[in-house]
Amino acid sequence: MSAADLVIAAAVSLLAGVINSIAGGGSLILFPTLVALGLPTVAANVTNSVSQWPGYLGGMLGFRREYAGQRGRLVRLGVVAVLGGTAGSVLLLTTPSEAFDVVVPVLVLLASLLLAVQPLLTRRLRDRDDGAVRDPWWLYVALFLATVYGGYFGGALGVILVGVLGTALHRLALANALKSALSAVTATVTLVVFGLFGPIAWEVVAVAAPASLVGGFAGARIASRIPATPLRVLIVAFGVAVSVYLFTRI
Repeated sequence: MSAADLVIAAAVSLLAGVINSIAGGGSLILFPTLVALGLPTVAANVTNSVSQWPGYLGGMLGFRREYAGQRGRLVRLGVVAVLGGTAGSVLLLTTPSEAFDVVVPVLVLLASLLLAVQPLLTRRLRDRDDGAVRDPWWLYVALFLATVYGGYFGGALGVILVGVLGTALHRLALANALKSALSAVTATVTLVVFGLFGPIAWEVVAVAAPASLVGGFAGARIASRIPATPLRVLIVAFGVAVSVYLFTRI
């Protein structure tokens, strides 16, 4: 990539970090940008995943108070996330890139639609916040499937995790905290797998990862001053447009 391309990647990664802190969906901005800059779709996907890893760690640290008394649950769910994230990452790297090219427009569209319904999902889960904390058996199955998706693509993984955890535990605040931890676990798995075996554009990671971290921190500071709904609408519209464009390339 040229120096100008790297500047664009860093700027968009900074914006993606801000967006993730305010409304979520930063991957829907950074991934298509990397494709537009010339990276193949699989390389863009793995580079996007690795670049956003610092932001996930920051989100997990932000919820450290909510993890009090949750060590056993974090270990159990973390093991499932490691298995699912590994399976998804390996699936991405061992299937033909042509298969990913076919499925990625569907995944981008799915992620966009999930982001669109996130406020409705959050309100429903808040209404059901009745204090139940026992883990149902199906939580582990659903979590495994969600983190397989996270390892394979990952767009709007946080929305999926909040839905699964909130439905299972009936505690939205706890679901949000666990979501951040499990997203960080899944992202760490993809970092290791893709770092060892994936076609990562490391020059992009070198500029995009720090920018994502700064953007996430800045977004957290200004989140209360920027209305999330208009931003979410723009991201969803952009994601749908990207999915339509990718469909035309199949």
